[in-house]
Amino acid sequence: MRILVVEDDDRVARGLVTALRNASYDVTRVATAEAAMRAPAADVVLLDLGLPDADGIDVLRRLRDRPQTAVIAVTARAEERERVRGLRSGADDYVVKPFGIAELLARIDAVLRRTRSARAGAGGDAPPLRLGDLTVDVGARQADLAGTSLSLTRKEFDLLALLAVRAPAVVSREAILDQVWGSAWESSSRTLDTHIAALRAKLTGGVRILTVRGVGYRLVPASGSA
Repeated sequence: MRILVVEDDDRVARGLVTALRNASYDVTRVATAEAAMRAPAADVVLLDLGLPDADGIDVLRRLRDRPQTAVIAVTARAEERERVRGLRSGADDYVVKPFGIAELLARIDAVLRRTRSARAGAGGDAPPLRLGDLTVDVGARQADLAGTSLSLTRKEFDLLALLAVRAPAVVSREAILDQVWGSAWESSSRTLDTHIAALRAKLTGGVRILTVRGVGYRLVPASGSA
């Protein structure tokens, strides 16, 4: 597995690279946003958000154009609003400095398990899912609403795809957290609420995400009812 470390602090970068190589990962390290965008494709990017030549959030959004790459934000920005901003911009996980190497390795493993599961479950030749005006092509990681492509973060797409696969059945919050976020993210419940709200805003007029109180959510056509 290839990991790209985007970190401008040489001391921190050396420690990360050494630990990751000791864990048998193929590691490349760069120190700037420009170098990160030129770097070879990686399975996971560990992205410092405080880069010298660009805001890490802007880099994160650009990396979302690489659907096969998972991104873990590694940063000193510990405030909740910053964590939510990072997740809504497409981060697969968010690790606050200082952190333990064992925790970081566990989070990398969790992210890789989720991305492998998503790829395995994609069934590359499976036909797109259709619900009302919504079309979800899981293999291509593409969603269209009334013929217009939806701009979704990785997690928004994973959430939408899960609800579409199970539609019109109810998907429990626990199942969503397990299949979309796994166990590594300690504030998953609040994160789920944030992503549901963002996804609802993007699905206006086409399909609806209904809340089944105390249970979870289900996806129905815009004309559907609870």
